[in-house]
Amino acid sequence: MINVNLVGNANTGKTTLFNMLTGSHEHVGNWHGVTVEEKSCKYRYKEFEINIVDLPGIYSLCPLSFEEKVATDYIFAHRDRITINICDASNLRRNLYLTLSLLELGCPVLMVVNQIDKKKICKIDYSALSRELNVPIIYINATDKNCRDKISEKIIELNKQKCIGLKANYNMPYLTDIFYSCGSKLKKFDNIIDKNSRNNDVLRNFYKIKLLEDDDTIKQNLSIDYKFEEIENVASKRYKYIDCIMDKFSSKRERVYGKSKLDKIFLNRFLALPIFILILFVCFYLTFFTIGAWLSDGLEFLLDKFISSPLLNFLIDTCGENSPIVSMVDTAIIGGVGSIITFLPQVALLFFFLSLLEDSGYLSRVAFVFEDILGKVGLSGKSVYTLLMGFGCSTTAVLTARNMEDKNSKIKIGLLTPYMSCSAKFPIYAVIGGAFFGANNIFVIVGLYLLGVILAVLLSYIFEKTILKSKEQSFILEFPPYRMMSFKRTFSVLWQNVKSFITRVGTLILAMNIIVWVLSNFTISFKFISSDGESMLETFGKIFAPIFVPLGFGRWGIVSALIAGIVAKEVVLSSIAMFNYVESTDLVQSSILLSTSAVYFASNSAVLSFLIFCLLYLPCISTFSVLLKEIGVKWIFIGVVIEFLVAYITAFLVYTIGRCIECFGFWMVFCTIIAIILVVISGILVVKRIKAKRTCPFSDRCDKNCKVK
Repeated sequence: MINVNLVGNANTGKTTLFNMLTGSHEHVGNWHGVTVEEKSCKYRYKEFEINIVDLPGIYSLCPLSFEEKVATDYIFAHRDRITINICDASNLRRNLYLTLSLLELGCPVLMVVNQIDKKKICKIDYSALSRELNVPIIYINATDKNCRDKISEKIIELNKQKCIGLKANYNMPYLTDIFYSCGSKLKKFDNIIDKNSRNNDVLRNFYKIKLLEDDDTIKQNLSIDYKFEEIENVASKRYKYIDCIMDKFSSKRERVYGKSKLDKIFLNRFLALPIFILILFVCFYLTFFTIGAWLSDGLEFLLDKFISSPLLNFLIDTCGENSPIVSMVDTAIIGGVGSIITFLPQVALLFFFLSLLEDSGYLSRVAFVFEDILGKVGLSGKSVYTLLMGFGCSTTAVLTARNMEDKNSKIKIGLLTPYMSCSAKFPIYAVIGGAFFGANNIFVIVGLYLLGVILAVLLSYIFEKTILKSKEQSFILEFPPYRMMSFKRTFSVLWQNVKSFITRVGTLILAMNIIVWVLSNFTISFKFISSDGESMLETFGKIFAPIFVPLGFGRWGIVSALIAGIVAKEVVLSSIAMFNYVESTDLVQSSILLSTSAVYFASNSAVLSFLIFCLLYLPCISTFSVLLKEIGVKWIFIGVVIEFLVAYITAFLVYTIGRCIECFGFWMVFCTIIAIILVVISGILVVKRIKAKRTCPFSDRCDKNCKVK
């Protein structure tokens, strides 16, 4: 088997090439940090089996984030493997910096130049460049499957050269200049370097370069405690050589990579934020209403006409109307799982719009816009991507938190991501909210999405000032050019998400609905409840129901649905439908408005309180499993406690204020709240004023800011 590392800058088409070579369907995006851990896949070419390892995007072998450390550690540990270094033809000058770093390490490099954009920035003589670097270069389009043979043949050729011990003699004349100007700082460490390099000249030179770059990992490996400050000198020598060869083998640049006139609009200091909010509002409106609603209604009609009704009629004729099997199929499968599937078009649309924002290059601009805002609460602009991904799936979003620069930032964004309203919560908003608010439900839904974001930002500020202070972060972000979406890639992403949704509904949610049905239709003595009797779930639900009375929904059915929703949020709605013996889409017309139902809401305030609690209370099991791997048990426990308290307090405040408005009127409550806020602010100002007066009058001449006693 031939092992191959796939290495390149972020956003060069690396994962696209990986998918093309191996036939995989890994997520591809026009964004930094899409690949956050190494992924491998094998494929056969002729009589050879080739194993490709796709590594996170990096710009050099000096890691600045978790994902870059994953890549650099793996490259160093497997430096003898063939390394495909993919470069973007539109930005080759910058990509060559990583290429030179790989050559310094002595990796057997195959340079693959990917033509991403149709319009070329500059024309390059790749044959001459190949001779200059003494590296094989292949020019391709990563989406073209015809390139698979060309790359595979070159991999096999390099593997044969490696097997017979033939190593390329790379041309790197700038190393002589570096060692001449900085060699004096390395002399006292020559013995250590020689001992660890084991007479390998390439590795010896690499260690010297990394020491001059003050690489902490190499310094730790060599047990050297010394501050080297030559990274700028080393970098300038590399870039000087790159400029030399680019000027020699390429035509003059026509335009700057990533620069666009559209940035005058999308990055305008006054327009950027309103445009982003408008884009999100349009995406949500098209997803949750109009197009999404029409498609969901159509799918519901088809499922009812061709699957649900025929199946139910067949079972009634076969088993009898009062059979437990008919009850289970009617409530747990058709009423629960079947109704969740009707939201599939809206889930697909949501992922479509997220994919469109990512592919277009706009998402990188959003990160730039939010860098200053989020920086004040201890988050990086890169966290915008994770938070937006949370609107689709919290589990996937938590994985992207790995591209944060330090451990505290990673923990922080991992804890905050569940506050984003994932696609699994939307059916709850649409059905329960639609029953009470009708057409105005769009404002409720948008408000819930915004509430999650606002609370996440507020908690981030609290974490930053208390237990999770972030280190000073470097914000390195590339602006890819604006691009038209690839329909092939977009539909591939949609299919993967649709397949995941259907699989989830057909396995986890189906199993959970059957369990909930059993618990809600059998007594503790395991007798089927035909008319009278208290089910197991009702018995357990009544134990916890009093806790939620102050929130306006202290009924056993609602509490039981919330407990079941920890497995998957879609189960909340299907459980409510089962408890009320209706299909979840029929809840709008009937059951939750009847006081005799197991799940009943007495007022709009109670509904808002319930929806807010669903938004905030706990993530699903799959998100828990990822968080366990990423941040550990301690922080999961802290996060769970904080989430429950935030959900409870927020829902309580909303319900209390709502009930007051219903009793006393909006303006009376509004003025009361404003008065309370003014009193609190005045109190804080008075306390600060008193403390200021107690400051020592000679504090401007003292070494310490002492206080008068």
